[in-house]
Amino acid sequence: MSDQQKFSLSATDRQRKIYTDGMRGNIPLIPTNQARLKKLAKERMTPEAFAYVAGGAGMEDTIAQNRSGFNYWNILPRMLNDVSQADTSVELFGHKLPSPFLLAPIGALELVNQEADLAVANAARETGVPMIFSNQASISMEICSRIMENSPRWFQLYWSKSDELISSFVRRAENSDCTAIVVTLDTTMLGWRTQDLDLGHLPFMHGKGIAQYTSDPIFTKMLEEDDSNAPKISKLTPTGIASVFQLANRFPGGIFNNIQSGKPMKAVRKFIDIYSRPSLSWENLAFLRKQTALPILLKGILHPEDAAKALDHGINGIIVSNHGGRQLDGAISAIQALPSIIRAVEGKIPILMDSGIRGGADAFKALALGAKAVCIGRPYVYALSIAGSAGVEALLRNYMADFELTMRLSGCTSVKEITRNHLRKNIAFAG
Repeated sequence: MSDQQKFSLSATDRQRKIYTDGMRGNIPLIPTNQARLKKLAKERMTPEAFAYVAGGAGMEDTIAQNRSGFNYWNILPRMLNDVSQADTSVELFGHKLPSPFLLAPIGALELVNQEADLAVANAARETGVPMIFSNQASISMEICSRIMENSPRWFQLYWSKSDELISSFVRRAENSDCTAIVVTLDTTMLGWRTQDLDLGHLPFMHGKGIAQYTSDPIFTKMLEEDDSNAPKISKLTPTGIASVFQLANRFPGGIFNNIQSGKPMKAVRKFIDIYSRPSLSWENLAFLRKQTALPILLKGILHPEDAAKALDHGINGIIVSNHGGRQLDGAISAIQALPSIIRAVEGKIPILMDSGIRGGADAFKALALGAKAVCIGRPYVYALSIAGSAGVEALLRNYMADFELTMRLSGCTSVKEITRNHLRKNIAFAG
């Protein structure tokens, strides 16, 4: 099957396959119902893994509002349009994509599946859905890129305290054929993540989710520096010792040499010391612009004045996001923030959205409000925990089919036809 055939499977083909497989006694790999998907994933994950993936900041009100915000809008379908054919493709930065979905960057995927980012990269390649490599990946961008062939990928950048490391990450992203850089703005420090705190668990403290660092020449050079001021880990539990062995096995130089040298623990301490920069400001963006000609997107913009500033600083795109409710409890929902951001940029740069997307109708509403595309987050991690790469691929195909059906049942034959006229405010929520 050619790439074009793989990417152009219609929604009716997807439905037919599921029902035909059912006649043979084969139920779907993963539930299509999002509540059941999450429930089954929870059963498969460790408590620590589920807390890290599903949890949010504080009382987790922002997580709830990310979902309830979609109820503010109802779809108003149009009838008697010929929807026998449909085109779900979108164009972003000169690249044609088969659907308006991207895979959001999510770190420490080894918590839920041993193949981690590699399994997701496989699913991205099979579906044509762009993958945004996480800065906190469990497998380096180079390894993932090698299996993705011509599939599109971007790189998420967390701005560390080392500009030299930032430059190295960007060079590596370019060499890995990434076609955009996504700067995450809302994690200059970790939010008050209550589920993680109650378990006393942060994956990075166990050497998980730092593969982009341990594979980087600048970071490994930094391990030779004096780290006496870096945070100390005073006592290792059996779990911590196992994490050290795992990290030592992945770290360049061989497991026994690494254990003897203590580099794995130095890597953890160094990462904790430099990973974020609370002093990050608009002025820093000029440095990044000098490092690359790739499109730069800012992820985490929620205020229209910040969107306008992004234009002033030559930014190429925005991802409206509140980090899935993981950073600031009580923050505005992403779908609620989207319309004002759209108005602020006046179509000058593409606007994407994440935080709360759980199906085709959500994507349709976001596009009707002006987004060019949306990012899928937690759901694909749930699918990964249940059925590995095949689970992620199944989820992506389900989302793509759901979106296509929503589009056609609303009377649209292409993404370009989806407009604000297809939405009405829900009086019960609008007040």
